[in-house]
Amino acid sequence: MTKKQKNNLLRILAAAALLIVLRFIPSQRITRFVLYMIPYLIVGYDILLKALKGLKNRQPFDECFLMAFATIGAIVLGLTSTGDYVEAVAVMLFYQIGEWFQSYAVGKSRKNINELMDIRPDYANIEGEDGLEQVDPDDVEIGTIIVVQPGEKIPIDGRVIEGTSFLDTSALTGESVYRQVGPGDDVISGCINNSGLLRIETTREFGESTVSKILDLVENATSRKSNQENFISRFARVYTPAVVYSAIALAFLPPLFLMISGRDPLWSTWIYRALTFLVISCPCALVISIPLTFFAGIGGASNAGVLVKGSNYLEALSKTKTVMFDKTGTLTKGVFEVVSIHPEGIEERELLHYVAHAERYSNHPIAISLKKAYGEEHDDCQIDSSEEISGRGVKAVINNKTVLVGNEKLMRENGIALEPCTKVGTIVHAAIDGQYVGHIVIADVIKETTADAMKQLTEAGITDKVMLTGDKKEIAEHIAGEIGIKEVHSELLPADKVEIVEKKLTQKKNAADVIAFVGDGINDAPVLARADIGIAMGALGSDAAIEAADIVLMDDNPQSIAKAIRIARKSLRIVYENIYFAIGVKLLCLLFSAIGYANMWWAIFADVGVMVIAVLNAVRALNVKNV
Repeated sequence: MTKKQKNNLLRILAAAALLIVLRFIPSQRITRFVLYMIPYLIVGYDILLKALKGLKNRQPFDECFLMAFATIGAIVLGLTSTGDYVEAVAVMLFYQIGEWFQSYAVGKSRKNINELMDIRPDYANIEGEDGLEQVDPDDVEIGTIIVVQPGEKIPIDGRVIEGTSFLDTSALTGESVYRQVGPGDDVISGCINNSGLLRIETTREFGESTVSKILDLVENATSRKSNQENFISRFARVYTPAVVYSAIALAFLPPLFLMISGRDPLWSTWIYRALTFLVISCPCALVISIPLTFFAGIGGASNAGVLVKGSNYLEALSKTKTVMFDKTGTLTKGVFEVVSIHPEGIEERELLHYVAHAERYSNHPIAISLKKAYGEEHDDCQIDSSEEISGRGVKAVINNKTVLVGNEKLMRENGIALEPCTKVGTIVHAAIDGQYVGHIVIADVIKETTADAMKQLTEAGITDKVMLTGDKKEIAEHIAGEIGIKEVHSELLPADKVEIVEKKLTQKKNAADVIAFVGDGINDAPVLARADIGIAMGALGSDAAIEAADIVLMDDNPQSIAKAIRIARKSLRIVYENIYFAIGVKLLCLLFSAIGYANMWWAIFADVGVMVIAVLNAVRALNVKNV
């Protein structure tokens, strides 16, 4: 609880205590008026000041003006006729109670978002002549070697050059599983080094690092309003002056009509009804709870590792019916791995041994995956020569044996008969001294969570799932079949992806249905920007993709897409619950007020009671654990 919240709570408690005490103290007119003004001013002085400020700025029609106008009117009625000031003080008191609940709920919602601010590093360690020196991360240039000790945050994106450790990525991804890193691994800022000491070569400046981009996204998230928020703002601008004029009409027209007809005008009765009408009509529940629900939804999503750039995107996400996917890095790991080994006349390990050593001096992704699979690159094996044959493969002399490693063209050009492979992937054939010895299949591995993510999307009501990829048709169709996607478009250029998305947009059966695209590469940026909703993989995705996207998944987990959709739908459901509840109760109470069946206590419930209920309902959007 903030200091301001504590002070407001003390004011509320003090005013409530005085109101109770005054009920038992006998007093007459002026003395009674003075005594009751003490709790009234204690709890309501700031509302009166805000109302005066609104009048001064020629923007009078807000909830503060309504509260001030209604309560001052009730006080005037007490002075002139009833002698009762309890209702005036009670209206201001309960209004402040509602405001306190709203402040507390906003604080709780903001806490989830502000927890992300804890990922902002305070310093970076650089080795100097006298040991480690702490410097401002903004002052660290690209290529600088920084040291991250156990328990410290990684301040800047970079690549590990020395040391191994487990990183706590929960602040970024919402996942509590540690990630192991070692030399050569890329690391992102905001993670906490949990065990070993790491030396990292920075690959970005602090202003361009992951942590800075995340903080910028979060800080600007609430600036983009949803349709509901814009509607409520427009509604309040028209509604508030309309009810003020209606209350004035209610206060004066019936008495004037009664006077003309020769009957008692009952001025105090109709003015009291008008004041009650004003309190009931205050749109606090809508004006406060709708933005709060979206704010809570964005906060809950960020806590689950899903960064939503604005409440308008949260609203759009709730209406998603079609999700289109890039393949590499989105549905797959985006890293080549050896998936199977098929030797001919030698052992699997021996085949992998010769192939890995033939590729020793190559930096091609396929060569890297082969060397990684073997894992014993620096053994006693002698490599006399190694020649890379463009578009074919590698020719090397290993332990006085001529080794050919490459594609079918390389084998055929050297007169080597090979065995066809039915596996889907990149096939690396090998021959030793002119004799075919087998082949190794390398493929981009499907993420462990992808298949389950597709099932969750179907359960979430996603009727259409589409894969868009630049890969060969057979590879794309194989992966789509493995994960359960029926519509596949392969061998695409970035412009082709945009064209397919635009075609889908024009073919929508319902204009309100939303098409989302999920991608991670720089070539996905145009299509991310073109889709109704762009969703980027944030942990390892390109900067261009993250900038173009509307939603960023910090854990690169496709399952988070379904979770984000469920969070969005829960938030929108709460928004509509609050709209229907608040308007329904107010219309009913306004009717009863106009015909004289509702007093000021009804008004307090219709205003403050409804606001508190709506605010508490809005806070439910924060709870996303079981969504």
